[in-house]
Amino acid sequence: MTFVFASFRSRIWAAAIVVPIALSLSALGSPAAGADKISDGQWYLNYLDVSAAHKISQGEGVRIAVIDTGIDPNHPDIRGSVEPGVDVRQFPASGDGLTDDDGHGTSMASLIVGHGRIRGIAPKATVVSLKYADSVSSSPTAMGSAINWAVEHGVKVISISAAHVDRDLVLQQAVEKAILQDVVIIASAGNKPEKSAIEYPAAFPGVVAVSGIGSDGQLWSSSVTGPEVLLSAPAKGISTAWRDNRRVVTDGTSNSAAIVAGMVALIRAKYPTMPATEVIRRLISTATDKGPAGRDSAYGFGVPNLVAALTAPAVSASAGRSVAPSQIAPTRIDAPGAEFPLRTALFLGGGCLTIVILAVGLVVMVVRRRRPE
Repeated sequence: MTFVFASFRSRIWAAAIVVPIALSLSALGSPAAGADKISDGQWYLNYLDVSAAHKISQGEGVRIAVIDTGIDPNHPDIRGSVEPGVDVRQFPASGDGLTDDDGHGTSMASLIVGHGRIRGIAPKATVVSLKYADSVSSSPTAMGSAINWAVEHGVKVISISAAHVDRDLVLQQAVEKAILQDVVIIASAGNKPEKSAIEYPAAFPGVVAVSGIGSDGQLWSSSVTGPEVLLSAPAKGISTAWRDNRRVVTDGTSNSAAIVAGMVALIRAKYPTMPATEVIRRLISTATDKGPAGRDSAYGFGVPNLVAALTAPAVSASAGRSVAPSQIAPTRIDAPGAEFPLRTALFLGGGCLTIVILAVGLVVMVVRRRRPE
């Protein structure tokens, strides 16, 4: 039995179309048919030459925070590769994040560390489950709290396959803090028609915003595009793990972000002391250019060439396809009110100074009048 459904997740998550195709413990319909669909949905492995990349690195020792709907650690495709995290939906945060009543978080985890029927990009890495949402609700503030938790617990790669229209201050400051702490954050660009522009956190400077492509290497028609896009990666017709020991085929830039997060894990495993900005430069400087020459709003710098990213010599900051450091990471953390225009700040500062001068003058006049003759 094969069917397509769309739920509330289509308004939150970047993977909006889900086609269940097989159970891991009991097949639906013909097992051979299910196996074929699973294989077809892993076209990204050959497209990205993942087997060659695995001869160089498999993500050993790297922890990736998956900020999502939680992760089912017992799914056979990811069992043994999931680390407890936390559920940040309530304050104070509690639990371990190891429940997934939606399926999306488990799906993303399998693209990163899958080592069963579903094969991920970094099978020897570990995903840390940070549950910030469920099937019916999510919050950008909770997402920011999850990022802060990841930074405080030493995680150096964060994968986010979700987007919010609000430029939430907690989320913004958490992103900036993470980047300044040498963390690589990867986020999905979003899907049409639910999204029409790149939202947050992908829209924040320093975040690796990823658009989606199909198996033909061309932009997926439902991928959101915009000047924030840095890279593009497989999105359409991707097989993944799902809740209740299922496997599904999904469309969405959620997949693209998780796949790039796995790539970052491979690079960080091979080059454990390489700064985050250099990890990103390595990916973009070796990417296969797509669309118009150079960076564009559809593909960014192109589709990562994983083997080249793992084997290329040190990337010069002045290389023609590199980006300025200010595009990769912020140089400061904005405090509340830091976005006031300069003229506003000068006006307020001048007004305060005037008030102080008047107050001092008034005190002096009162004192003088009270002096005895």
